[in-house]
Amino acid sequence: MRGLYAITPDIADSDVLARKVEQALKAGVAMLQYRNKALSKDKRLFQAKELAALARGYGVPFIVNDDLDIALSVGANGAHLGKDDGDLAAARAKLPGRILGASCYADLEKARIAVRHGADYVAFGSVFASSTKPGAVRAPLSLFRHNLGVPLCAIGGITVENAPALVAAGASLLAVISDLFDAPDIAARATQYRKLFP
Repeated sequence: MRGLYAITPDIADSDVLARKVEQALKAGVAMLQYRNKALSKDKRLFQAKELAALARGYGVPFIVNDDLDIALSVGANGAHLGKDDGDLAAARAKLPGRILGASCYADLEKARIAVRHGADYVAFGSVFASSTKPGAVRAPLSLFRHNLGVPLCAIGGITVENAPALVAAGASLLAVISDLFDAPDIAARATQYRKLFP
């Protein structure tokens, strides 16, 4: 688990979403996460199923944000849970052999507990000001210097310009939404990120 962690934007049009995601997959991403906070559950299930198949075709691990049921239904490679998305230990039990990620915001102790409960990676953020979560607590780059025994993921306001500082600080994964999927050339942007991880 090292490189660009592509997080899907909230797009209701499934065809548009699939086209954008495929451009990123073609260029090479470490992982793909389906995240949508706006759609109904049945629509999210439909999109997740479509993207799971796409990711599988490119050999990229597919993770579902916030929803264990959808992750299990579409045969995802794992799930990512935030503070209100249920118990990590219970999720770990339901995802044997699959990837479990946990949002730890700016809290090192929360990250240590998440690892003890079976998280395969932990995410810190928002590392920079983010349009997706404007009110999010800011996570200092010093968090990425700690060795927790699992990959550390940075999220929030990441761009190709500020990303090198995160890699230098110790982030293994860079979770990116806007800077990737709003780019005029998604494949070229994904390639720029890939080059940060020799």
